Amino acid sequence: MIPRGGPSGMFGPSCESCAQLGVEELNAGGGLLGREIRLVLVDGSRAPHQVAGEVEGLVHSRTVDAVVGWHLSVVRQILAPRLAARVPYVYTPLYEGGERGAGVYLAGETPAGQLAPSLRWLSRELGVRRWAVVGNDYVWPRVSAAAARRYMRSCDAQLVEEMFVPLGTADFGVALSRLERSGCDGVLLLLVGQDAVEFNRQFAAAGLDQIARLSPLMEENMLLATGAENTRGLWAAAGYFEGLPTAASLDFNARFVRRFGVQAPVLNSIGESCYQGLSLLADLVRRAGCLDVPALDAAAPSVNFEGARGRVHMRGRHLQQDIYLARADGLEFDVVCSLEQISPAR
Repeated sequence: MIPRGGPSGMFGPSCESCAQLGVEELNAGGGLLGREIRLVLVDGSRAPHQVAGEVEGLVHSRTVDAVVGWHLSVVRQILAPRLAARVPYVYTPLYEGGERGAGVYLAGETPAGQLAPSLRWLSRELGVRRWAVVGNDYVWPRVSAAAARRYMRSCDAQLVEEMFVPLGTADFGVALSRLERSGCDGVLLLLVGQDAVEFNRQFAAAGLDQIARLSPLMEENMLLATGAENTRGLWAAAGYFEGLPTAASLDFNARFVRRFGVQAPVLNSIGESCYQGLSLLADLVRRAGCLDVPALDAAAPSVNFEGARGRVHMRGRHLQQDIYLARADGLEFDVVCSLEQISPAR
């Protein structure tokens, strides 16, 4: 399941390419359980009930043996109960945390690993103390904002403004006026895809880019669309960046370019998460020896593999991984530090 339209549609090409690379590499190694893997693509950017209905139909007809992909939390919340652990469901995005549905395995980052140490670092190193939140109006931004409010208190910061807008918002004039009046020196950006691009352009055009911006969902597609002139003071936290200077990342980048060429969709954390989700599914299935959810649950604590993000393992149903803080430098991200290196607030 990948996005092919709406604010998140810009992620679709890289999601599909990364998933295709993952499938080809798994099949080159013998597939899973002696069977060749085939991709059945579903557009996850449509109305949540429509997406969930299509996927449930594919599962009911035994057209698919597992569900993997990047889509919004509102889709996951409807889909997971309808699947009811009949097949494994690997949810690849960063998300708000707290998912405990049977048969759901989480491959992405959560606020505790992304926002808590990032806010501490920006408070300590840049002196950012007065934060505002601008997010889309659905579960991931709202729950993440509530978590961020708690983290701010631990580093002597405060939330002075908070606003949520519908998905697909293109005019941020009212939000920018509220930001100017708030006296904030940092903006926590919880906007998706094209919405974040529009905000960043208007934010810089209004002369507000002396204010730091932090996003857990700012990736290379959005950076390119934002434009180099609009990225000053923009920070991102994620488990993967195209420019991540690790051996595992450089090797993944090289394989991707060899397969798809230099004109391929730009690599980013969202596309790469689809590759990682397939790797997680494969490791679970190999250890369990089957696709039955109870056996996969029993195998989950032993998951441990090397991916583009480095060595990862499972805790419960969540994949544990290194997360990095990066600063936008024109149209690229400069990775500043691993967030594990940031000591907890006292």
